[in-house]
Amino acid sequence: MLITDTTAIVTGGASGLGAATARALASRGAHVFAVDLPDVVTKAPVVDGVTYAGADVTDADQVQTVVDQAAGAVNPLRIVVNCAGIGPSARVVGRGGPHDFDLFRKVVEVNLIGTFNVLRLAAAAIGRTEPDQHGQRGVVVNTASVAAFEGQIGQAAYAASKGGVASLTLPAARDLASSGIRVMTIAPGIVDTPMLATISEEFRAGLAESVPFPKRLGAPEDYAQLAVDIVEHDYLNGEVIRMDGALRMPPR
Repeated sequence: MLITDTTAIVTGGASGLGAATARALASRGAHVFAVDLPDVVTKAPVVDGVTYAGADVTDADQVQTVVDQAAGAVNPLRIVVNCAGIGPSARVVGRGGPHDFDLFRKVVEVNLIGTFNVLRLAAAAIGRTEPDQHGQRGVVVNTASVAAFEGQIGQAAYAASKGGVASLTLPAARDLASSGIRVMTIAPGIVDTPMLATISEEFRAGLAESVPFPKRLGAPEDYAQLAVDIVEHDYLNGEVIRMDGALRMPPR
């Protein structure tokens, strides 16, 4: 699918994976609506071809407003990349007692339910566009994690939420096939995003050393490159692609 002269929605678009993806799509001629929390988008840098939209992905009305804006743009809405997510850690039973129930609910709500909320509303809008010569209308790329398959100690909530995103991929692709919409998921390994900003250089080097090859942390641009490749490769559908340098996470 051609990216030029299309409209795209990228959630978590003001930083990390989302910001890199928004830039990559815009550089290829898409008009990108970068969605993030209102207090985050006000601090985002100006990028040609990117319009920032403040919205909570778990709020149906807020997401619908952004989808309506994107669908009303000059070029057809064809691309959605879901990068919004959170990753707090806590053991099922820790020193302070059982895992905080509201924290577990919040992680699942943002990472899984938020992803599905954007997917369902955007897909409905994409389905109303005119298809290309191959019957294709668009593509949705979601973000899981290697934690979906090898969740570490303290990642019960995160792994459960990302496992849900991974499992959503195939049935969503099957549901949306009749509308000419593909659904794919990227499962990143250790990527150098703002989530890692607080760790020491020594710990960062240890994380890089744990990757079989290449021995470095992933970069947001690596994710963006893969997202663009998925958009442009029409025969990729209903699959989860690991982007991890052959890493398999240990228990801790």
